[in-house]
Amino acid sequence: MVVGSVTPAAVALNRFGLGARPGDSVTGDPQRYLLAQFERYDPAPAAFMQLPEAGLLVQNYQAEQRAMRQAAPPPTDGKDGATPARTPEQQAARRDYVQEVRGLYRQAVQARTLSALATEAPFVERMVHFWSNHFCVSADNPQVTAFAGAFERDAIRPHVLGRFEDMLFAVEQHPAMLVYLNQSQSIGPDSPAGQRAAGNGKTRGLNENLAREIMELHTLGVRSGYSQADVTEFAKALTGWSVDGLGLRGTREGDDSVGFLFRAQAHEPGARTILGKRYHQPGAEQARAALTDFAHAPQTARHVATKLARHFAGDNPPPALIDRLAGSFAQSRGDLRALYATLIASPETWSPQPLKFKTPWEWTVSALRGIGLEDPGTIQVQGIQQQLGQPVWKPGSPAGWDDLAASWAAPDALLRRVEIAQRFAAQRASSLDARALGPRILPGSLSAATAQQVARAESPAVALALLLVSPDFLRR
Repeated sequence: MVVGSVTPAAVALNRFGLGARPGDSVTGDPQRYLLAQFERYDPAPAAFMQLPEAGLLVQNYQAEQRAMRQAAPPPTDGKDGATPARTPEQQAARRDYVQEVRGLYRQAVQARTLSALATEAPFVERMVHFWSNHFCVSADNPQVTAFAGAFERDAIRPHVLGRFEDMLFAVEQHPAMLVYLNQSQSIGPDSPAGQRAAGNGKTRGLNENLAREIMELHTLGVRSGYSQADVTEFAKALTGWSVDGLGLRGTREGDDSVGFLFRAQAHEPGARTILGKRYHQPGAEQARAALTDFAHAPQTARHVATKLARHFAGDNPPPALIDRLAGSFAQSRGDLRALYATLIASPETWSPQPLKFKTPWEWTVSALRGIGLEDPGTIQVQGIQQQLGQPVWKPGSPAGWDDLAASWAAPDALLRRVEIAQRFAAQRASSLDARALGPRILPGSLSAATAQQVARAESPAVALALLLVSPDFLRR
């Protein structure tokens, strides 16, 4: 694959940003151009704010469950242990709820796309997507589908220029994360609720999913020195963290619109020892104290630095860049503006060679920006991402989507991009000259080979499609 060199302006627009629009330009210092976006970022775009509040989504879920229970009792087929069939009323209630959830998901994907196309702070918007993948929930889980857009809006966007610790708390207390990782079902074995369940012959107990993913994926990182015993102890500290409206009653904390609830009756009593430190705090404060320590741990600084370096400086990022970012994270105590400033000032991220192969989401957004769309309109990005193999907010595991070229550069995946590029080009070729567009969206970085292919294309639509799937455009 022949790829031309990349100018600093193209790096700022396409590697740090989300892809250049036809009218975009970088005047003056590219680093200063990126830093200035901190003041232009909109944490609450109108399209996102039109999505329902998380608390309302919980109420909708409760209403669906009530409708199921209030419908006529399901018939039995006389077989012991068989799952009874749903009545027509129950089936109708379920269909209505599923349709509503799918509609909310499509609306949220369109809102995310609109924000990415219209933003005047594309570097900061890229960081929203980075952190949303780092702290991911999966809308593949039917209970989480309706929450995915609200999760990014509530837990990621407000904190993307703030402190890592604040984002961490917002993420772990959001209903989307608590439901996705089954935390609302976790009960301390020796808690009042646990003792009652045991006395009634029920097996409800401790769930370690959230504790494990916080330590392995969100903060410390795998092989960072914690043990299974630490995971279990942290899971006990987390008991009681739940969602308002699901299960036992408790005490609302924080923003009622988000719906975090602490259930004292489910909290495991006693002090906990995690990573050699004893936590005596009562109730919800016990897990908060541990989370605070995780947020400022050296292992977390290195874990975050490695992922950030990989995102901007190649699949095998330079160790010196990782060290520099980890040092900035530790010194600033997780100040994300300071971390981004260090990233922007690092020479490794300004290499004139393309360092990353675009993921399907990155390619779709950059293609739509490149052809001058500021609103997806009738383009259903949900379906496009499904076709390209990276459905929005559906990574399939708590680890999120891979950030490696090997995951996205297979021949069949490239053919699907060609098909999508042809569809985009068919809509825009009548108003865009690909020969003039190429130098504008790849400033100083359009290779002679790509320019020649575009110039020789048999039609304007073919020329535009060739530009969007050229080696120059597929990489950043």
